[in-house]
Amino acid sequence: MCGIAGYIDLNASTGTEALDQHACAMAGAMEHRGPDDQGAWVDGEAGIALAQARLSIIDLSAAGHQPMMSASGRYVIVYNGEIYNAPELKRELDTLGSTAWRGHSDTEVIVEGCARWGVKATVEKLLGMFAFALWDRETRTLSIVRDRFGIKPLYWGEVDGKLLFGSELKALMALGGWTREIDRDALASYLRFNYVPAPHSIFRGVSKLQPGHILTWVGGETKLEAYWSLRDVAKRGLADPLDVGDGEAIDTLDHLVRDAVRRRMVADVPVGAFLSGGIDSSTVVAAMQAESQAANSGRVHTYSIGMGEPGYNEAEHAKAIAKHLGTDHTEFYVTPDDARAVIPALPTFYDEPFADSSQIPTFLVSQLARRSVTVALSGDGGDELFCGYNRYFWGDRLWRRTGALPGFVKAAMAGAIRSLSPDQWDTLGRLLPGNVRPQLLGIKAHKAADVLSLKDQAELLRRLVSVWDNPSMVVPGAREPHNVLWDTTLADDVQPFQERMQVLDGLTYLVDDILTKVDRASMAVSLEARVPLLDHRIAEFAYRLPRHMRVRDGQGKWILRQVLARYVPRELFERPKMGFGIPVGQWLAGPLRDWVEDLLDPAKLEQDGLLNAAPIRAAWDAHRSGRVNNEVQLWTVLMYQAWRDHWSGEIR
Repeated sequence: MCGIAGYIDLNASTGTEALDQHACAMAGAMEHRGPDDQGAWVDGEAGIALAQARLSIIDLSAAGHQPMMSASGRYVIVYNGEIYNAPELKRELDTLGSTAWRGHSDTEVIVEGCARWGVKATVEKLLGMFAFALWDRETRTLSIVRDRFGIKPLYWGEVDGKLLFGSELKALMALGGWTREIDRDALASYLRFNYVPAPHSIFRGVSKLQPGHILTWVGGETKLEAYWSLRDVAKRGLADPLDVGDGEAIDTLDHLVRDAVRRRMVADVPVGAFLSGGIDSSTVVAAMQAESQAANSGRVHTYSIGMGEPGYNEAEHAKAIAKHLGTDHTEFYVTPDDARAVIPALPTFYDEPFADSSQIPTFLVSQLARRSVTVALSGDGGDELFCGYNRYFWGDRLWRRTGALPGFVKAAMAGAIRSLSPDQWDTLGRLLPGNVRPQLLGIKAHKAADVLSLKDQAELLRRLVSVWDNPSMVVPGAREPHNVLWDTTLADDVQPFQERMQVLDGLTYLVDDILTKVDRASMAVSLEARVPLLDHRIAEFAYRLPRHMRVRDGQGKWILRQVLARYVPRELFERPKMGFGIPVGQWLAGPLRDWVEDLLDPAKLEQDGLLNAAPIRAAWDAHRSGRVNNEVQLWTVLMYQAWRDHWSGEIR
């Protein structure tokens, strides 16, 4: 795991010494991603610089140093990630001719594969998470590549006479000579989603390379090419479902998960896992422990954090599962003060605005794990692939039940729901038995009321994931970019509404929220996070499953539950989904109130001419009065304001 960066001076006016200095500065800005080694390679004649900050995971020797040149001397690579089938690819390359291997790093396998097969053919063979840049010295061609799901980040842009790229925006900001201008339209998108959706970034002229894509630059021209698409995988899979019985399907998924986990346990440093006690992380840990026992390699190290706040603590569930599996389990109960102490550092971890408040516990559990391991496996991806989010069910059900109702009936229903505040709905919810009690009932009830006013499924999909439903009201003059959530042709490729929600989450929320959150939080403490459920072979299998193997008896992740039940008694994991959050709404009106008032001061909100203070202050007034829980909307604005304050010297 590393941080990579580089640039091409399109005017070829930078000398070799300056190129090297700039490249080292870019790598140095990401030392947290790679504290073990740094390197740079430059070509003054071509005007290119490549740099890397290395976290040594595979081949800890100098043979893994980057930037790395191919044996022929033609190609130079900087790479971030892990390739889990590198040994097989190495053997395949050996059958094609002798290669004088210098070490056993996967970096060397990629660069020699590109030299032998070409970039696209090599990338299509890779099993893993990766972002890399490859320079062809002969043709003066730069290729930058991102993995299928976008597990590893990669920014790029052509600004002020330079082509820049890097794992994080702070690497690009470390290179002077270009204007960092906030993109008003991207800011509006951020307020809708609580993240800046790809391909945009918060800066005008800088983009995120989208998952499954290759960008090629040669002679001043750039070309984007997709080599893998989740949308295409879903379309093909749903059109050609597997004809298998339950037992065979469960066996197949069990084998796929075990293989994906086993491959991700390979490292030359200590490996552990995050364990929340939910279906996904428990399945990963169960597979890890089984593989570890089969290899006689001891107990798996697992980590969880707990909170004393009711409704926000899964540590007891994680502890019970760890005890059953026999892992070496570490838990840490954080106080509200521990969690709130992280907030000032968030803009340094997320160097563009990011507002999923579970970023705080994710950082804390990463910090806990890093005390004893360098790699941690995570259960992310199970919800998107196996239909785990509650909104997939109630959104689909709500539309089927209300879509054809007359407008006045839906308006009356919405009014009845809104007659109770979210807090009052939560109070009613507490009367229900714990095993059927919905989490955040009040927020969900009011979201359902909003849904009743929508005209079609496309609007419903957007509403389900919107934080500020009308961000142009908050960012006057913005023209919000429309991404795949506005793409009406997706309904032709993926017709079932429930599956369409899954695909859209996989293309947007998974990559730009979940994976971004885990990457930045773990890398902030130099911890590599691996996500075995996002092995593309598992994704391709999941979308070929008949729906009743993903959803049965009104419950998602049916088949994943059956796999887990082979290792863990059902009573330890069959419970309502909780999520990984903090009571941020209570904190805003309580111990964080002064911080909120400072950042939401009307003059401060409008200092750059980007935000309209009126709707923000109205949301804050309603929240602190207790009338409405606006924690999500407010956290989004607060994280932007905190980011803007922190990076004020770098942007305009």
